[in-house]
Amino acid sequence: MAEKKPAPKFLNLIKIKLPPGGIVSIGHRISGVLMFLSIPFIAWEFDRSLESEQGFRGVQECLQSTPVILLSVILAWALSHHLLAGVRHLFLDVDLGVDKNCATISAWLVNIGALLMAAVYAASLL
Repeated sequence: MAEKKPAPKFLNLIKIKLPPGGIVSIGHRISGVLMFLSIPFIAWEFDRSLESEQGFRGVQECLQSTPVILLSVILAWALSHHLLAGVRHLFLDVDLGVDKNCATISAWLVNIGALLMAAVYAASLL
């Protein structure tokens, strides 16, 4: 019987090369968390915009600030990545595109597509 190698004691996450499907999976989780964490801020700003005209103008000013614009671009990436990765996972669940070559291509399409969608959103803000 072959001797078992001991499990590694330290994993350097920077040196590990994930396949494109792994990047999609991790990005899907990160994008879901980002969208979930943004809900209170979006609900608060929406409530503030409905309270009065001054509140509405305050929200408009807030949404035009550089940090909020950057956050909205990140959220645009999160939404597009989560949507594309979710559709990819649904196809994989029904055994469409599960062979290695097709799965790798679809993973690259999700990663690049989400970045392109976020870039189009960012360009629309200029």
